[in-house]
Amino acid sequence: MCEMWWNFIGRSHEDIEVARREWNEGSRFGEVHGYAGDRLAAPALPPVTLKPRGRMR
Repeated sequence: MCEMWWNFIGRSHEDIEVARREWNEGSRFGEVHGYAGDRLAAPALPPVTLKPRGRMR
């Protein structure tokens, strides 16, 4: 199962934390060429541990 938060998908809460940090640092994700604005910062994670989403039927 995966977790999804903001624009990130990971297998665990920790994966999401790492992706958020690396997004805000600009170290993992590429840049959009031709975009004149600043990088949009990822908002703070909620104060709870994210849980995997189950399949909805």
